Amino acid sequence: MSPTMVRPSGRAADQLRAVLLEPGYSKYAEGSCLVRFGDTHVLCAATFETRVPPWLRDSGRGWVTGEYGMLPRATETRTPREATRGGQSGRTHEIQRLIGRALRAVTDLAALGERQIRLDCDVLQADGGTRTAAITGAWVALRLALDRARREGRIAADPLRGQVAAISCGIYAGVAVLDLDYSEDSTAEADANFVLTADGRIVEIQGTAETAPMSHAQFDEMLRLARAGIHRLTELQLRAVAAV
Repeated sequence: MSPTMVRPSGRAADQLRAVLLEPGYSKYAEGSCLVRFGDTHVLCAATFETRVPPWLRDSGRGWVTGEYGMLPRATETRTPREATRGGQSGRTHEIQRLIGRALRAVTDLAALGERQIRLDCDVLQADGGTRTAAITGAWVALRLALDRARREGRIAADPLRGQVAAISCGIYAGVAVLDLDYSEDSTAEADANFVLTADGRIVEIQGTAETAPMSHAQFDEMLRLARAGIHRLTELQLRAVAAV
């Protein structure tokens, strides 16, 4: 870290916020996880359904999809419920699709058969990185739901082919930093969300320069930080699953 750069939180450039994954948080869901990235808290719940979207009927393949929402007082000022505004925003649709893509990337849909798993990710409190927290917690909820389905004889083989998690990185005060909170995200010179597998393969990267184009060197450093952060997150995912 640059000797003149101090993050608002006081964290080192490569330091995650305090991360807590609490599995089995919901009494009724087939799989669930309350994930905390500092002051960002997201409840992820998996529902196992014995039907698939119409376009997959009689295909022998299943589906994994995400739904995302934010409680009105998850933020500093109240945000009206989207239902009262006539429908979901473009941002909500984008995040839902991202969650679904991330989890399908590590799921064998043929092994799942004609079944759907719906992952509801509800933001209880937001301080930056809600989509990355949602993906990280959703994997735990999915893993638990599939484990339960196998125990109950609803599926024979394990459809999960690996782990996936997500983390943000950015350029703050000229320095690449890991896991931005809101105070950093709102003033960063560039920011990106990295969705990676446990072994560092890329599922998706969403990146934007806010004040000036980022250099290749800066991007490479963000990717390096992201891979180290994902390694830590996937370790925490395994611990959470083992605790159930």
